[in-house]
Amino acid sequence: MANTNDTEQTQGIPEAMKVPKRRGRLSIVWIIPIVAAIIGGWIAVQKILNEGPTITIIFPTAEGLEAGKTKIKYNGVEVGSVTAIILSKDRKNVVATAQMAADSRDLLVEDTKFWVERPRISGGTVSGLGTLFSGAYIGMDIGKSKQERRAFVGLHEPPVVTGDVPGRFFVLQTEDLDSLDYGTPIFFRRIQVGKVVGYELDKDGQKILVKVFINAPYDQYVNHETRFWQASGIDVSLSAGGVRVQTQSIASILIGGIAFETPAIAPVSAPAAENSVFKLFRDRAEAMKLPEGEAHDYVLRFEQSVRGLEPGAPVEFRGVKIGEVVSVNVEFDPKTYRFAVPVKIRTYSKLSNIVNSDLSKLGETVTEQSFRTSVDRLVANGYRAQLQTGNLLTGALFIAFDIFPNAPKATVDWSQQPPVFPTVPGELQQIQQSLTQLVKKLEKLPLDAIGKNLLETLDTLNISLLDMDKLLKGFGSQVTPELRGALSGARRTLAAAERSLNSLDSTYAGQDAPVQQDLREALQEVARAARSLRVLADYLERNPSALLRGKK
Repeated sequence: MANTNDTEQTQGIPEAMKVPKRRGRLSIVWIIPIVAAIIGGWIAVQKILNEGPTITIIFPTAEGLEAGKTKIKYNGVEVGSVTAIILSKDRKNVVATAQMAADSRDLLVEDTKFWVERPRISGGTVSGLGTLFSGAYIGMDIGKSKQERRAFVGLHEPPVVTGDVPGRFFVLQTEDLDSLDYGTPIFFRRIQVGKVVGYELDKDGQKILVKVFINAPYDQYVNHETRFWQASGIDVSLSAGGVRVQTQSIASILIGGIAFETPAIAPVSAPAAENSVFKLFRDRAEAMKLPEGEAHDYVLRFEQSVRGLEPGAPVEFRGVKIGEVVSVNVEFDPKTYRFAVPVKIRTYSKLSNIVNSDLSKLGETVTEQSFRTSVDRLVANGYRAQLQTGNLLTGALFIAFDIFPNAPKATVDWSQQPPVFPTVPGELQQIQQSLTQLVKKLEKLPLDAIGKNLLETLDTLNISLLDMDKLLKGFGSQVTPELRGALSGARRTLAAAERSLNSLDSTYAGQDAPVQQDLREALQEVARAARSLRVLADYLERNPSALLRGKK
């Protein structure tokens, strides 16, 4: 019964049917957010695609930099901007983070350089004046490397030469920087052709390495024989050659400079490779000294004052320069308690080449021993070194080699290094020695006895003259008439001779022969002699005692 009732109840309930879900329409309210999301996504994608790499640059100071404002420029075009500035971990520098443009990826290589561009005055050039109004910015110079880089160290100073300027770099070695600085001009035949781009001490701290850049096409004139020298200001030098004044330009007078030149007699060679090292000389005179072959060092010892002798003074042989003075010192001999001045000189092989060529002509083999033997022969014949005055105005001295036949015997001390070469006293010392010897001889003369004898002789002569005067007065009446007659006869003879000479002169007048000219001159001499005799006769007639006592 129960099952029947349940069946009846189930039959009374209607059966459920599955109805398919109806699709609803999108509300217009959602269209705007969807469009905005699409546009935002597109902008985000474009920003990501257009955004370049992020780099860091380390600077010693943040002066002139400001996050969000400072730009990075290359050739005046903005290629990035600074986004953040923080201190480095060691707190000694600052680290600037910059967002670069997408097209700057190829610019960020290993040797790319960054610096802060601000107003500067260096090496006679003024840069960065535009930043006075626009503010400082970070300058950029593209490197040539192919390796990418994202962390850089900024330069303290902007590079003088950028990578796109044609030319080559060279390195100059010097012991003194003098007035050189970044941007100091370099001259070739007084034309500015380059600049100093940097300098630093070498590893041992003994020399300064100056890096220079020579613009093309002038860099082709730099070869291995080229000489560089400092042309700073006005070069005034006082030497044995006199006073010399040299300068390159007004710019070099104000800010200094470097000049270079290749000696005319130097062999022709190819241009020097980039970063070749050259010596930077003090001046042009020193730079253009061309050692002719191997140099020989000697020591000259003087026992006189060498004031006026400076290192670099010339060493000459009969006016021909064969070397220069290297150093001047003082030494003391404890055995003899005497001082000496050793002068070290360096002679080039100009003179030794002459000696060696003469040895070759004689058929001898040119060796070091044969060269020493030939020098010893020269020394045996009087070859010596001497101090001489090169300029009376400045008092400059130089070393002169010459042959002195009367020089004392001496030899070269080849056992010393450098060998000691014999010398002779200088000109001034020789004069002093001669005066000293003269004074010593005069001191040996008995001047007091000679003076006494001379006074006695004068007294005796005076007495004799007085006696003679008395004698002439006693016999004056007898001697005077005869003497007057003799003088009258002499006067008549001279007058006759003069008339004869005048007659001869008139006879040969008008003839142009050499004999006539010589005769006329001889007659004139005879006439003058006759007049002199007439004057003498007149005087003796008035003063007959003059024959004995002489003229008052």
